[in-house]
Amino acid sequence: MMKTTNSISVLSDPPSRSCLCSLFIAAALICSVYFIGSSFVAKENKERLMRWGLVHSMYSAKPETCKNQQCRLPGTEALPEGIVSKTSNLEMRPLWSSPSKLNNQRPPMNLLAIAAGIKQKKIVDQIVRKFPSKDFVVMLFHYDSVVDEWKDLVWADRAIHVSAANQTKWWFAKRFLHPDIVAEYNYIFLWDEDIGVENFNPRRYLSIVKDEGFEISQPALDPVKSEVHHPITARRRNSKAHRRMYKYKGSGRCDDYSTAPPCIGWVEMMAPVFSRAAWRCAWYMIQNDLIHAWGLDIQLGYCAQGDRTKNVGVVDSEYIVHLGLPTLGVTTEPELNAVGQASDDLEQIANPVALAPSQSRRYDNRPEVRRQSYIEMQIFRNRWKHAVEDDKCWVDPYGQSTNQTSH
Repeated sequence: MMKTTNSISVLSDPPSRSCLCSLFIAAALICSVYFIGSSFVAKENKERLMRWGLVHSMYSAKPETCKNQQCRLPGTEALPEGIVSKTSNLEMRPLWSSPSKLNNQRPPMNLLAIAAGIKQKKIVDQIVRKFPSKDFVVMLFHYDSVVDEWKDLVWADRAIHVSAANQTKWWFAKRFLHPDIVAEYNYIFLWDEDIGVENFNPRRYLSIVKDEGFEISQPALDPVKSEVHHPITARRRNSKAHRRMYKYKGSGRCDDYSTAPPCIGWVEMMAPVFSRAAWRCAWYMIQNDLIHAWGLDIQLGYCAQGDRTKNVGVVDSEYIVHLGLPTLGVTTEPELNAVGQASDDLEQIANPVALAPSQSRRYDNRPEVRRQSYIEMQIFRNRWKHAVEDDKCWVDPYGQSTNQTSH
């Protein structure tokens, strides 16, 4: 009886009741936190699963009519096909304008791209003036980084200017003339800067190119005024166009039975003209690290969209002059004065006695440039050889027949 009375007295003691209440409250709080946290975690997992399911449904839950479609471009799978813009162009767009005015304007359908230095400004100006603005977009590759000094020319504001120091035409072309960027242009003129165009008309030239079915072409060179490196590029009198050359003496003979470059199906790299389809192929053949593109000319016929003996040619009636001016590799630097500093005009005005008049030294690195070109040509030939050996599915449409000579 005493034990029961003692137990009851303990439970009825006020301090004991307070302790028990605290324990119950703490347990209730812990349970509440657990259940609330569980609900948040469950919600987050549910949302994550829903997202995974959404992504999965994009690829798996498609109608049967969509599963047989061609593969989409990488990166466009998450977009509705109608919003995908696959190509671009070099057309400048105004910051504001009437949509009706823009729609009524026919954009130029061809591209003229020239690697240019400021020293050939006058020659380049003569070239660009020959190409009608209604038919041609003009793009200048400034290899000497001088851009502002071209602004006084009437066409400068409508031209696209790209600047990078000491880079070749092919370096620029590989990086800025991707086929999807120039896909709207029928023909791409990829020219050097030292070209005389007194006897050249672009519209008549393209008319002949279309009539002849040339996918890759070039204007013939005036044999008297030009620096001619390859006989096939020399102009023939009383001829509209030609596709082959003849050489009966020495090594690398060319006759009516020749079927390979440089006897037939060949143009030089100084002033080539590509159709849209031919350029798409040629762009992929340009090696990103071989900036001089030597060796590429021999293989261009593979991009002729058919028979290179028919689709590659030289236009005689619209011809040019190759001036052969030294450009890349020739630099001019101011001589150092007596105190080992380059003379500065402002310093001379402030203290004309301390500094001697500045002079210019001309440094010709063309031998090094040419040596590098030969090295790159050998690298390209080896890459082509290995690519042919490694690709078991590729079939050479021209077999092993070749009349190749050195560059």
